[in-house]
Amino acid sequence: MELTFPVIDFSKLNGEERAAAMEMIKDACENWGFFELVNHGISHELMDTVERLTKEHYRKCMEQRFKEMVASKGLEAVQSEINDMDWESTFFLRHLPESNMSEIPDLEEDYRKVMKEFAVELEKLAEQLLDLLCENLGLEPGYLKKVFYGSKGPTFGTKVSNYPPCPKPDLIKGLRAHTDAGGIILLFQDDKVSGLQLLKDGQWIDVPPMKHSIVINLGDQLEVITNGKYKSVMHRVIAQTDGTRMSIASFYNPGSDAVIYPAPALLEKEADKSQVYPKFVFEDYMNLYADLKFQAKEPRFEAMKTVESAVNLGPIATV
Repeated sequence: MELTFPVIDFSKLNGEERAAAMEMIKDACENWGFFELVNHGISHELMDTVERLTKEHYRKCMEQRFKEMVASKGLEAVQSEINDMDWESTFFLRHLPESNMSEIPDLEEDYRKVMKEFAVELEKLAEQLLDLLCENLGLEPGYLKKVFYGSKGPTFGTKVSNYPPCPKPDLIKGLRAHTDAGGIILLFQDDKVSGLQLLKDGQWIDVPPMKHSIVINLGDQLEVITNGKYKSVMHRVIAQTDGTRMSIASFYNPGSDAVIYPAPALLEKEADKSQVYPKFVFEDYMNLYADLKFQAKEPRFEAMKTVESAVNLGPIATV
């Protein structure tokens, strides 16, 4: 049967169709790890400006560098599969706890300003979504935000990527398969050039490009906090032979010193108490993930259990 990727009209949460929309979000979190939001409240005009300036910045500052890298590595002529790199051109912006916007070279003032404005909107949307997840899970309002908070508040950043046309898409991935390490991810992707796929029931399924939508996916931390009720899902980017795909992914993650563990209120409801996810400091998980990003997540969780049993983290302040 044809699977229909979950698209949720966010404006329905304010009307009589709220219950149905919440049910769709719940189903997407339990069975897909991904969903696409339309009518999310972020201005289309702002999104159009972000897209225009991102594409301009790529053409002016990144494209030539990418071509030189490809030439220096002889990638146009590869004959066998490449497993140790991705066909992507990227840079990272950090917003919280401190912004690094002023340190990024080559960013024009208007682009910097627009990305800052966009980040503020996405941060609000991320926190709204976390509260909707709390509601669906039966957790107290604000629980997820509080767990993510640590001592300095959440970590929030944006990966700006372009996936240029690739002569050998069967041999080089735009981005190799992985799950996201963090919390909740909000993606503004190209509405014309596709390429993002997620793994569902053993099949790779396209995440459809839609104009002005924001694609949401759940990271490993939400899988841990929900003790596996919600899953982070493997996804990848297939490079295309024509067209450059823009991808602006913003990661709303726990603070580096936040302690992540299954929500006690959820564990109480579980009949089988034997399968419990580990408890760890977020930064320790990220250090492990750095080396194992393109591998299965389960060994990462197991490794954190080993750390946990070696270091009893003691009582946790949830204030």
